[in-house]
Amino acid sequence: MNRNDAQKRIEKLRNELERHNRLYYIDAQPEISDRDYDRLYAELTQLEEQFPELVTPDSPTRRVGGEPLKVFNPVRHLQPMMSLDNTYDFDDLREFDKRVKKLLPGENIEYILEPKVDGVSISVRYEQGRFTLGATRGDGTTGDDITNNLKTIRAIPKNLQSDFFPPALLEVRGEAYMPVAGFKKLNEERARAEEEPFANPRNATAGSLKLLDPRIVARRPLSAVFYAVGAAKGIQFGAHEEVLNTLKQLGLPTPKFWWRCQDIDEVMQRAGELQQKEGDLPYEIDGAVVKVNRLDYWPRLGATAKAPRYAIAYKYSHEQARTRLKAITVQVGRTGSLTPVAELEPVFLAGSTISRATLHNEEEIKRKDIRVGDMVVIEKAGEVIPAVMSVVLEERPTDSGPFDFIRHIEGKCPCCGGPVHRDPEFVAWRCENIACPAQLKRSIQHYAARHSMDIENLGEVLVSQLVDRQLVRDVADLYQLAAEQLSTLDRMAEKSAANVVQAIAESKDRELWRLIHGLGIVHVGEGAARKLANHFQSLEKIAACEAADLERVSDIGPVVALSIAEFFGNPRNQTVIEKLRQAGVRFDHVEAASAGSATGPFAGKTVVITGTLENFSRDEAGEQLRKLGAHVADSVSKKTTYLIAGESPGSKLDKANKLGVKVLSEAEFLELLK
Repeated sequence: MNRNDAQKRIEKLRNELERHNRLYYIDAQPEISDRDYDRLYAELTQLEEQFPELVTPDSPTRRVGGEPLKVFNPVRHLQPMMSLDNTYDFDDLREFDKRVKKLLPGENIEYILEPKVDGVSISVRYEQGRFTLGATRGDGTTGDDITNNLKTIRAIPKNLQSDFFPPALLEVRGEAYMPVAGFKKLNEERARAEEEPFANPRNATAGSLKLLDPRIVARRPLSAVFYAVGAAKGIQFGAHEEVLNTLKQLGLPTPKFWWRCQDIDEVMQRAGELQQKEGDLPYEIDGAVVKVNRLDYWPRLGATAKAPRYAIAYKYSHEQARTRLKAITVQVGRTGSLTPVAELEPVFLAGSTISRATLHNEEEIKRKDIRVGDMVVIEKAGEVIPAVMSVVLEERPTDSGPFDFIRHIEGKCPCCGGPVHRDPEFVAWRCENIACPAQLKRSIQHYAARHSMDIENLGEVLVSQLVDRQLVRDVADLYQLAAEQLSTLDRMAEKSAANVVQAIAESKDRELWRLIHGLGIVHVGEGAARKLANHFQSLEKIAACEAADLERVSDIGPVVALSIAEFFGNPRNQTVIEKLRQAGVRFDHVEAASAGSATGPFAGKTVVITGTLENFSRDEAGEQLRKLGAHVADSVSKKTTYLIAGESPGSKLDKANKLGVKVLSEAEFLELLK
């Protein structure tokens, strides 16, 4: 293809991709599948690589992100981004209506009700229709310049669409968010990579936007929705509904549902309807926002020091409880990450007694201004781990002070006293001491776990004793243990000691994927370990690879590949691996596929297992399926071929039925195995 033909094709592809972006994100009426979109995108990428002089800054391929930043620069909003007053009951909505009518006597008041998206507030500036700046809310006056990160979000157009001249200036406000489906997939990937999952989509979004490397942000499933305008030149609005309609016409994503309400009674009715439609939204919401529709009323209503009087947030109530925060402790993870934990006065919530809750990281504590001694509100809203939602400021002790994470841990690891650091692209502090006892204990527990080397009877209590008495200093030392050494430990009789030694010895012949997973390589979960084992067939071959070689393996991206290469390049890890080899641990045990696995009923199929099975555990069923050539997934999606449903299947069965996925009973599954 010559240059002229390439230029024509590139322009056509760019226009097509932008059109499909609008159909997908704005109109919610996609015309092509994700695969077809990816095919067009790949063709454009290839042509731009072949003709780099034809690349332009507004190309859809330029969303992959630029070079990492050292720090975010502050940026001043052209108009302040104020927060909203909020309420949890309809009585307060009626009081809000009374205040509005008192300030606007004799006027006919209409309201707009729209979803309160549980995301991260952002401001995006367009000049002459071109995206020039993006920022966080910050303190409402000044935020962080996250332009490069926001430009990676496909839902945010780089250029406004207009039949006429675009406005000279338009500052739009909205929320960056992570779609529920994308959040679940991201957490599944993090779980497989043995990384701490995000607590909820909002935390995942906030953490992603704080990353200094936009190339990593580009791989996060982020989106955005816009619902307000700040500063504007060359465009005017008479009502808030005009704002929403115009933003959509300009190619910006707006709320899927919103209503113009004649009075406060209709507002309350629509708020109830919105809550019922919550499951139809791609994002999580925590309530509704009510705004006076006519914009010329807004200046007359004015604002308090913190919030405008023309709007209020009505928040939905979940199961909550109040309790006292007694202390904050810090746990050390397998990779050295330091996680603050709230130690609570026990309180009954959602069917169980809660005494602890994760505080996630230092940034989350600062954002919510959580202090020891505070009365806190905890909530369980579909999450297994309760969350500290807020602080009851009226009951805060007078002598309390802000929680200083580094001062609390005295600038060192709370377990070993080693130095700690925090990489700019991560929010968690980490212990730098690879010999930290807490890290070692969790590493050995991980190595012995059912999804790794599957060593029976090597539980948390025994591992702690082994490390505390310095009987093991790495996982390879397990194979040097003698029954006589173990029998001296607490609750370890002679027979029990012999059983543990026998179980450790039997693990020498485990499958290669189990060994890879058990080594605890950062970002390498069970799925990646299986693919590495099947591709390379031996640990030595993996260890000899450069990162570029590892990227050739299916689903092994650059971040994972670099992590693997760095692991095997570490002299300490090389020593441990050599000790494992000398102990007789097999490095090449790859199970051959069962006869018929290439042609059987499960070959090449994606299968999900849910509920309790009678004849075997879900793990055992998964192993059977993998031997027959199936891909065993954690969640139901459009790609799922079969859902095997045991007793008490839960929400996966509902989703399978909704998507039309074929559901197999255990009896039907057993029949197909024959």
